[in-house]
Amino acid sequence: MGIERNRKKQVNVFERKVLRKIFGTTKERDGTWRIKTNDELDELIRHKNIINHIKAQRLSWCGHLHRMPEERMVKRKVYKWKPMSIGPQGRPENRWEDDIRNDMKKLKIKNWIICI
Repeated sequence: MGIERNRKKQVNVFERKVLRKIFGTTKERDGTWRIKTNDELDELIRHKNIINHIKAQRLSWCGHLHRMPEERMVKRKVYKWKPMSIGPQGRPENRWEDDIRNDMKKLKIKNWIICI
């Protein structure tokens, strides 16, 4: 979990860096220039961030995949794929399905099949 949290933080920091380049600096009344704060950037992007966009796209693709006919190769590969070799020792990394389940828990979606 620590690595995932660290990765999200890195992505958010990079997003802020890019937004500061895009939106530029702010000129104060006394004529000095300063960089925009995180709160000002949040207002400019209407409180949307890249992590939430990725989660929304992942859930959207899950619904798209679920609606596909069973004979589609993509659906068979995603739902029925089994690794051919043994993974490294220790706790296994989160799979795509695990991320989907976690996103649904955070959004409190219980009967997602009915929603699509």
